[in-house]
Amino acid sequence: MDVTEQQTVRINFELGPKDIEYFQKRLSKARKNRALRDDDRVILAAEALAVKALESDPPTFVVSRMLTLQNMVAMLKDRDWNLENEDRDRVLEVLAYFADPNDIIPDELPGIGFLDDTIMVDLAAYDLAPELEAYVDFCDNRDELARKEADAQPLKVARDELQSRMRRRRRRRRGGAPETDMITSLFHAG
Repeated sequence: MDVTEQQTVRINFELGPKDIEYFQKRLSKARKNRALRDDDRVILAAEALAVKALESDPPTFVVSRMLTLQNMVAMLKDRDWNLENEDRDRVLEVLAYFADPNDIIPDELPGIGFLDDTIMVDLAAYDLAPELEAYVDFCDNRDELARKEADAQPLKVARDELQSRMRRRRRRRRGGAPETDMITSLFHAG
């Protein structure tokens, strides 16, 4: 082996029921602690984590998850998107995990320090798929408006339609049942 040769190691793993239960407990704890924190602190903590991770020259798998985390933060801060009430709370409840200073894996560990955070981003992205998809579509529509494309909808109309679609998709994913406990739904990803 040439010492100057760049090498990578690929690691695949599967979270079993005990692992998922552990993450459920961590998320539940963070969710309870969210009541002690204001929304701005939760948002700032998630934002800071993403910036810290991206500035650390992380592996590719961390970069993609931190960009997703930044998108979750962006949808809360975006005044045009104006996510409110239960919709906003769903995203904040997920972000509360990232505001917990007691990290499972210390972020400073090279290569794996953000592994726990990336797992939570993946699980959160699955649960928040309707929100994330609607927000991306909204941003695309806003960009079309800025370019003055003829088929772009007025911003308020696009927002209202996309947020309605988001709620319908969320209900459909849960079998039309009323809102279930987010922690339960988060960890029953197919």
